Amino acid sequence: MPEAAQHHGTAPTDEELRALDAHWRAANYLAAGQIYLMSNPLLTEPLKPEHIKPRLLGHWGTSPGLNLVHTHLNRVIKARGIDALCVWGPGHGGPSVLANSWLEGSYSETYPDVTRDARGMERLFRQFSFPGGVPSHVAPEVPGSIHEGGELGYSLAHAYGAAFDHPNLLVACVIGDGEAETGPLAASWHSNKFLDPVHDGAVLPILHLNGYKIANPTVLSRLPEPELDELLRGYGHEPITVAGDDPVQVHRALAQAFDEALDRIALLQRTAREEDVTQRPHWPMIVLRTPKGWTGPAEVDGVPVEGTWRAHQVPLAGVRENPQHLRQLEAWLRSYRPEELFDTDGRPSADVLACVPDGARRLGATPYANGGLLVRELPIASLDDFAVPVDKPGATLHEPTRVLGGLLEQIMKDTTARRDFRLVGPDETASNRLDAVFGASGKAWQAEVLPVDEHLDRHGRVMEILSEHLCQGWLEGYLLTGRHGLFSCYEAFVHIVDSMVNQHIKWLKTSRELNWRAPVASLNYLLTSHVWRQDHNGFSHQDPGFVDHVLNKSPQVVRVYLPPDANTLLSVADHALRSRDYVNVIVAGKQPCFDWLSMDQARVHCARGAGIWEWAGTENGSEPDVVLACAGDVPTQEVLAAAQLLRRHLPQLAVRVVNVVDMTRLLPQEEHPHGMTDFEYNGLFTADKPVIFAYHGYPWLVHRLAYRRHGHGNLHVRGYRESGTTTTPFDMVVRNDLDRYRLVMDVIDRVPGLAVRAAGVRQQMVDVRARHHAWIREHGTDLPEVADWSWAS
Repeated sequence: MPEAAQHHGTAPTDEELRALDAHWRAANYLAAGQIYLMSNPLLTEPLKPEHIKPRLLGHWGTSPGLNLVHTHLNRVIKARGIDALCVWGPGHGGPSVLANSWLEGSYSETYPDVTRDARGMERLFRQFSFPGGVPSHVAPEVPGSIHEGGELGYSLAHAYGAAFDHPNLLVACVIGDGEAETGPLAASWHSNKFLDPVHDGAVLPILHLNGYKIANPTVLSRLPEPELDELLRGYGHEPITVAGDDPVQVHRALAQAFDEALDRIALLQRTAREEDVTQRPHWPMIVLRTPKGWTGPAEVDGVPVEGTWRAHQVPLAGVRENPQHLRQLEAWLRSYRPEELFDTDGRPSADVLACVPDGARRLGATPYANGGLLVRELPIASLDDFAVPVDKPGATLHEPTRVLGGLLEQIMKDTTARRDFRLVGPDETASNRLDAVFGASGKAWQAEVLPVDEHLDRHGRVMEILSEHLCQGWLEGYLLTGRHGLFSCYEAFVHIVDSMVNQHIKWLKTSRELNWRAPVASLNYLLTSHVWRQDHNGFSHQDPGFVDHVLNKSPQVVRVYLPPDANTLLSVADHALRSRDYVNVIVAGKQPCFDWLSMDQARVHCARGAGIWEWAGTENGSEPDVVLACAGDVPTQEVLAAAQLLRRHLPQLAVRVVNVVDMTRLLPQEEHPHGMTDFEYNGLFTADKPVIFAYHGYPWLVHRLAYRRHGHGNLHVRGYRESGTTTTPFDMVVRNDLDRYRLVMDVIDRVPGLAVRAAGVRQQMVDVRARHHAWIREHGTDLPEVADWSWAS
C-alpha cells in the first residue's frame, strides 16, 4: 500500500457518521428502486401499480450489507489515498453495486445515457433485470467488476489473483455466508500462504454473515462466535467482528474495523518490505453480521421477512396486484428519506457524496477492474532459440512440454522486473516437464520451509496447489487485472474447473461486446499427461473430453489446438500467449515424441491450422484414393505408421495425409472465425473419398464439427472410446481401435475394390493385433516392431 496508507485511521466524527449513513441510505434506496420501479423514481407522486415493473426480479437480501461495505470502503479509500478493488462474492447483489457506481458517477461516465439525475435514475431503475437492460448480477456491464458472482465459490480466489504482483493494491472481497459453504471457497482461505507481502498487494476478506441462503440457514452464521473465530484464525487470519442491527452503532464499529485492518496491513507490508521480516503474516479480515434484508420490510402479511430467508430475493412480490403491498413498498422506500438524499433534479446531495473518492480511485472507475488498460505485450523471445532441429521428419524424438519449458523459463526471466507473468498448476510443473522455469522463478510459498524442499520461494511466480479451482480462480483474477499466465494441468483433471471456465468464457464474450472494456490476455490451458500416455495411472486418469466441453461455448472466444510435436507446440504457445480475450486449450504430450516439422514448417502449418503433409503420403500429384487425417501427437504417429504400412503393402494406393492442429478449422466458416469454407474443406479432405480420421479425443466431436460437410458420409473417425486401464502405451490405442493396424484395416474396408484385392493384407493386420495381445500379456512391453518403430519414407 502507498505511504499515505501507513498511518492510523482516526475515528469518524458524528458529522462524518451522518454522511456515511446518508450514502448508505441512498444506495439502499437505489437498490430497492431497481428491483421494483420503472417510473416515478423520486416518489414525487404516490406509488401506483403502473409505476411498478411487471416482473419483479433481483436480490434484496444481500444488498444492504453490500451497500454498507461499499460506503465504508469509500471512506478509507478517500481518507488514505489508496488504490482499491472490490470483489463482490454475493454477485447476485447487483442492485447495490450498480447503485454505488451510479452514485459515484462512474456509471454515467461509462454509460452517458444513464445520467446522474432523475432521468438517469429512472433509466437505472427500468433497465435492471429488464428486456434490453442489464443482468441482475454483477456482470461485465458493471463498472469496477471482475467477478460475476452468479456461480458461487470463486470470489476469494479471484481477489488473490488480482492482488498478486500488484503491490500497491488493496483487494477487498465480500464473501457471502452461503458462498462460504462451497468447496472452492473453503480451499481459497489457504491463498494467504501464497501472498507475498513484498511484491503483492493485500486482500481483505469480509465475511458477510446475514444468516440465510435462499431457503436455509448458513453454516458459519450458526457457529458459536468462539468456534468461528478459532476456524478463521486456523486459516491464518486475525478476524475483526462487527455485528448489530442499529445503523449508528454498526457504522461506528465498521469504521473502526476498517481502520484497524488497514493499519495492520500497512504494518505487515512495511515490516516485510523495509525490515525484511520473513515470518508468514497473519492477515486481518472482517466478520460482518447484519440482518438479511436489513432496513426492508420487517413483516409481510404477518410473516417475518427482515432477518430471515424470505428477504433473499423480492420481499414484496404482489405489489401490482395487492394494494396493501403497494402501500408497504411506498412506506419502505420513503423510510430512506429520499428528499434528503437527492435534490429536486435527482442529483445526489453533498452529504451522500462526501465519502466518495475522486477519479480513478472510485471503485467503479479503477483501471484494475478493466485490466486491458494495464496489460503490456508479453516479451517472447524468438522461437528459433528453443526449437529442435529437424533435418528430416521422424528422425529424432523430444519431449514437447520440456522444449516449451525452455521458452517459459525465458519469459519468466524477461518479466522478472515487471512481474506480470505466472505459471499455475496443481502440483504438476515438474511432472509436466516444465521444470526449466525454476531456473527463473521458484514456487510461491509463505509457509514453513524444510531442508528437503526444492524451489520454494517467498517471491516466486510459479503457483502450485492441489486445487484446480484455486489455480483457475487465481489465474482469472490475475488476467482480468492486466497480466499474463498459463495453466498447466493433467488432461483428465482439468474437468474440475468445467463450470469455472464456462463463467470466464461468458465474461469474455460479454466483455468483447462492451467497447469500454479493453481486451485482456487470454486464458491459456496446457493439458498434458494426456489420455494416451496415462497407461501407468490407468482409467481414472484417462479423459480427453475437456475440448468437447470448451467447443460447445462461444465461438468468438474459444480455441483448441493439438500440436503434433515440439516445434508446433512452440508455435501454438507463442500464438496463444500473445492473444487477447480468448480461452486457448492446448493439448500436448510430455513423453518423447517424434519431431515431424522444422520450426519454419511448424509456423506455416500452425498458421494454416490444417494441412497436407505431402512427404507422408503417396499421391504423387494424382487424386488421392483415401485421406488419412490426424489430430494430436499419438494419433499423428499412428497415422504415419499406417501410411508407412500402406506404402509397403499397397504401393499403388494414392494416400493423402492431413494433419489438423486447430480443431475449429473443421467448423464451417460461418460458425467459427477459424472455420473453413466448403471449398477449402473439400480441397483438403475431398468431397467424395474415404477419410479415416485418427483423433486424440472422443470421435463424435469430429463428426459434430464436420457434420455439414459434403463428404461427411465418407468420414470415419477413430478416437478414445472410454476403454482404458493400466497397460502398455500401444495397448491403449489398440484397446480403442486407434492403432496403425486398425487404420490400415479401415482403409481396406472403405476404399472401393480393396476389400477383395487386399484381403491378405487385412488378414496380416488382424494377425498382428492378435500377436500384440499375446505379447504384452507375456512380456509386459509392446511388440518390438512397435516399440522400435521410426518413420522411414
